[in-house]
Amino acid sequence: MTYCLGILLPEGLVLASDSRSNAGVDQVARVRKFDLITLPGSRVIAILSAGNLATTQSVTTQLREMLGSGGARDLYDARTMFEVARIVGDTLRETTLRDGPSVQPYGDPTGSFLVGGQIAGETHRLFQVYSAGNFIEASLRSSFLQIGETKYGKPILDRALTRDCPLDQAAKLALLSFDATMRSNLSVGLPIDILRYETETYSTANMAMLAEDDSYWNALRTSYGDGLSNLVGLLPPPPRWD
Repeated sequence: MTYCLGILLPEGLVLASDSRSNAGVDQVARVRKFDLITLPGSRVIAILSAGNLATTQSVTTQLREMLGSGGARDLYDARTMFEVARIVGDTLRETTLRDGPSVQPYGDPTGSFLVGGQIAGETHRLFQVYSAGNFIEASLRSSFLQIGETKYGKPILDRALTRDCPLDQAAKLALLSFDATMRSNLSVGLPIDILRYETETYSTANMAMLAEDDSYWNALRTSYGDGLSNLVGLLPPPPRWD
């Protein structure tokens, strides 16, 4: 299992994924699930993946091998982020169709993706590609998308994320969403890859990998935990119900 999160805001995007992959209690590994495809001044495309690792790696590898080919699935030539999402979905569908019957007796062969970024000529956009290859798009009314182990990290986003949230604030909420998930599910773990993309910059300079020894990550989760405990202590107790 894994956890990937994308947040769409007027200022840009926050995209984050964990790095844990497990095929059982004795087969735990760290695997990067955050792919970046960029052309300076032209496009930033982020592809985050969850699900069967062989399936998702096959999809992203095929997409990388097509870069610069000039073919129908060359992401350097995609005109819009909608077209990028369609290419990812088509590649996923074909990969699952080819490999799925052989994998099915041993486990779930499916995968899913978050696809976000910006191509010159249009605004930044965010999509969720389902295991069937179809997809939906985020909007400012429904501003975040999740794949993988989603339930534990959702409440804080539902409570605190607003459409006019600054990008740095959204990045904090994203990391706290990961903290909540990791506290409740051992199949999600560090390092966390996180990108704050500012619209119209076509830059991935604000990309980071947070590991166990990252001072900001540790200070954030400690401060948040202590703050929650203090807040609960300040709340009035429930009345006695007779």
